[in-house]
Amino acid sequence: MRNAECGIEVRINNFQRSSGSHGLFASIRANSRLILRVFSVAAFVVVLLLSPGLGSAQESSLDDVLGGFDDSKAVSKPEPPTEPAQASKVDLNGSVALSLTSNIHQHQSSSGTDYSGLSRLRFTLDLNLDAKLSKSWDVNVRGRGFYDGAYSINGRDHYTDQVISSLESEAELREAFIRGKVLPSLDVKLGRQIVVWGKSDNLRVTDVLNPLDNREPGMVDIEDLRLPLTMARADWYAGKWNVTAIAIPEIRFKKNPVYGSDFYPSTQTPQEVIPDDGGSNTEYAVALNGILTGWDISFYLARIFDDRPSARFIPPGPPVFEFVHNRVTMAGTAVNVALGNWLLKSEGAYFSGLQFYALPYRTFERADVLLGVEYTGFNETTVSLEAVNRHLLDYDEAISTAPDSTRQDEVQTAFRFQRDFLNDRVHLMLLALTSGWNGRDGKVQRLQVEYELTDAVALTGGVVNYGSGNRTEFRNIGKNDRVFLEVKYSF
Repeated sequence: MRNAECGIEVRINNFQRSSGSHGLFASIRANSRLILRVFSVAAFVVVLLLSPGLGSAQESSLDDVLGGFDDSKAVSKPEPPTEPAQASKVDLNGSVALSLTSNIHQHQSSSGTDYSGLSRLRFTLDLNLDAKLSKSWDVNVRGRGFYDGAYSINGRDHYTDQVISSLESEAELREAFIRGKVLPSLDVKLGRQIVVWGKSDNLRVTDVLNPLDNREPGMVDIEDLRLPLTMARADWYAGKWNVTAIAIPEIRFKKNPVYGSDFYPSTQTPQEVIPDDGGSNTEYAVALNGILTGWDISFYLARIFDDRPSARFIPPGPPVFEFVHNRVTMAGTAVNVALGNWLLKSEGAYFSGLQFYALPYRTFERADVLLGVEYTGFNETTVSLEAVNRHLLDYDEAISTAPDSTRQDEVQTAFRFQRDFLNDRVHLMLLALTSGWNGRDGKVQRLQVEYELTDAVALTGGVVNYGSGNRTEFRNIGKNDRVFLEVKYSF
């Protein structure tokens, strides 16, 4: 199961952890000097970006740093490949960003690493290349790389090898595909790509194809968390309907917090068994999409590996576990209905072939149901609420304890408030993700403001608040609260 960890309880009026707001703001005051230094560095970078030499450079539209916001408030039609609008055959664009994060509370990870103060000083480069090969064919390549200087500043020997390897630097080919028309009603798309299923903007039910980057949960929206996969995709169009067939030879799973991270919940590091790429392990998916008057509907079927692994005991000797991924089948549907300023969303999915450590010779089925509503009737404002219940059929209490720790019903909700100011140059966003009734399984709340200084330069800052819960991944994150600032230049 490839699900973003989300939740249900929203407390906007007292944006705080369960321990109360006094400890949060007291910690902010205690770390004010460090936070001031961090923000001062970012302000200096902003000044450099706005200097005359750079300001005279050619500018292009700003990439939306609040990734995951869907600007379309009405039902939209899946678009076939379109012809590039540029007169030139090759277009190169991208962005550079400097992001700084400071932890508010003094705390340690399960490995004993001190995570007080500066936790990120990251330089990120995004490059996008679009090339038109002919009237019907084009190539798209998108790459991203980053280097985080916080580990050198704090001392690399204070971190585990896993943290340094995972979070200090990275370079990845985000997308690389060729796309075009084979027939007037048939398009193909080959290469590394991202496919979004479902209607929800925050929670995952039918959106199961691409894994997520969960190494630092809550810091960005799901739109920027999806990881690409190598696919072969074909789309056939007939009036208001289209059929999509997909084959995925690249086997890849979500990126989780690593041992030594302040989001890693345990002192153990079980080995994860990754199936080989291609051959009999190839994943398959098919979708049917209909765009009707005022509403749309989609049907999905996928034969994939479960993104959420099950534990398996490695004999002989003391209890040692490894994580394995089993084949599952998902059949689902999703519906959007537009009613004036209201957008109603629903998704349903049925999973079969789920396995658990406590009952290794049994397979289970699960039914997921999501309901959501979005309202855009207020001036420059969008408010949305989504909730999902994941119900395990033929439940057995044997899987309620570790390492499975699975309930029969798992509830998650997401509340989002967005508002634009100053002629759409300032964007305020509050996102509250809660897991379990009353947040018993954990929660994440993020408040941020983006200010478009120019058409090419944007400044984003905010605070992320975490609440510990019963779910394994939320067990010890209550002191991981942090403030962040990013300056981004798009070209």
